[in-house]
Amino acid sequence: MLGSLVTDEVGQLARSRRQSGRDRASPDADARPGEDGARRARAVRQALESLGPFYVKLGQILSTRPDMVPPTMIAELQNLHDQVDVQPFSVFEPVLAQELGPDWKLCFDDVDTTRPLGAASLAQVYQVRLPGGRPAVIKVQRPGIRDAVRADMALMRKASRIVARTAPRFNEVIDVEAMLDSIFDAMEPELDFTGEARNMDEARENIRRYPTLEVPRVVHATPKVLVQSLAPGSSVRHVDRRMFSERERMDIGKDLLRFMYRGYFVDRMFHADPHAGNVFAQPGGPATLIDWGMVGRLDRRTSLRLLPLLMSIAQNDGHGLAWAWADMGRVTAWSNLPAFASDMAALVPKVATASLEDINFGVSLTTVLEKATRRGIGSAPSISLLGKSFANLEGSVRCLAPDIALAEVFKAEVRGIIVSLLREYFSLDQVARNTMDLLTAVTSGPEQWRGVLADAANRRFALQVNEPYTPAAMGGQRPWSPSRGLMALGAAALLLDRRRSPR
Repeated sequence: MLGSLVTDEVGQLARSRRQSGRDRASPDADARPGEDGARRARAVRQALESLGPFYVKLGQILSTRPDMVPPTMIAELQNLHDQVDVQPFSVFEPVLAQELGPDWKLCFDDVDTTRPLGAASLAQVYQVRLPGGRPAVIKVQRPGIRDAVRADMALMRKASRIVARTAPRFNEVIDVEAMLDSIFDAMEPELDFTGEARNMDEARENIRRYPTLEVPRVVHATPKVLVQSLAPGSSVRHVDRRMFSERERMDIGKDLLRFMYRGYFVDRMFHADPHAGNVFAQPGGPATLIDWGMVGRLDRRTSLRLLPLLMSIAQNDGHGLAWAWADMGRVTAWSNLPAFASDMAALVPKVATASLEDINFGVSLTTVLEKATRRGIGSAPSISLLGKSFANLEGSVRCLAPDIALAEVFKAEVRGIIVSLLREYFSLDQVARNTMDLLTAVTSGPEQWRGVLADAANRRFALQVNEPYTPAAMGGQRPWSPSRGLMALGAAALLLDRRRSPR
């Protein structure tokens, strides 16, 4: 549904821009009749690239949603990238003068204006030399791009409301508007570089515990100009693995996974686009994670519900994965949870111990998403951004260390994650909140008992025996137990600690 809707919107925009001479998308004229599906997918991909950064990112996310677009379209959308013409430096000089002042050239010893280091739909990046000789880069936003992206966002919000009205059953499983909102929130810092600078400062603090990784240092930031330190080396997409020692490759790959795992569950702030072009490395030095414009953030409850998902995979528990997925999302009235559990029981053993060389974990995640939707189980809106982040992370790690098993790294890291969650649970703020929950339950208890006694007096009270527990996501009532999560985390931490401690 959304795939066809996006295709229609893309077609209308592409036709309008074709009339103005700006469209570069043209399907192959010599394609055979049997290639209609592939030709249409190729035309959509080319149109998305020509329409700008918002549609490129939307297409990238749709490439991880087999429940929304057909396989032929997914294969083509995975090739999406910003297909933009490099504009001359003179186009960006007014932006620099507006943001840094008319004497902006005095801020640098040298600016290499001959060729940008990178060119994307939102900005172009140039190498500069700071006073004193330090190399750096300057990222300059394209003139007028912010208004264009916001207009595209408004258009897609309107389209999502049309989907909700015309296809309520589809929207019940896939909340399109909520999904788009999570994407828009993640994209916001890309439209204001001061937000990206704050993300970099936060990420640099979080990454300190990983010696093989670093984040560029912010030199100066305005809404449209960002100056940062130069990332040494080249992207892992182009590095020669033979130049690195095996230990170097494994350490960088594992640290990337550990850093992202901690971002999902503890920091609740993660790089939403860690593809191979955003990871720079060189032999003998740390790898640098760049481009912090698109960042995902999770609330506490979502991250805590995400943890059992990966734990179920690491423990080869397909049924546990099915229940954790349903609890994180929502279950419709027409769902088939037992069938979904059977699907997961067949899938999980294939990925529980496989290395990146043997299996594509990102594809496995999208398979879970597809089967959940088919069985009537709605996924959390954040899953789209998480899926994109995890699939890109997997591709980056595969470039350096394809023999790493993701589940094994997660099992080794989960003890530290649980300990961090326990510390958070016993923090002063959390204790105060738990106390308020307890007081609320105590004060409302007498009124609830009076209601129960009144029902009993009116013979409307029925005692149900052997009734299976229904998760909150399935519309059931979760029994109040302030120590339930704490007991589970504590038991897991003690078990892991006992297994690791020498006797």
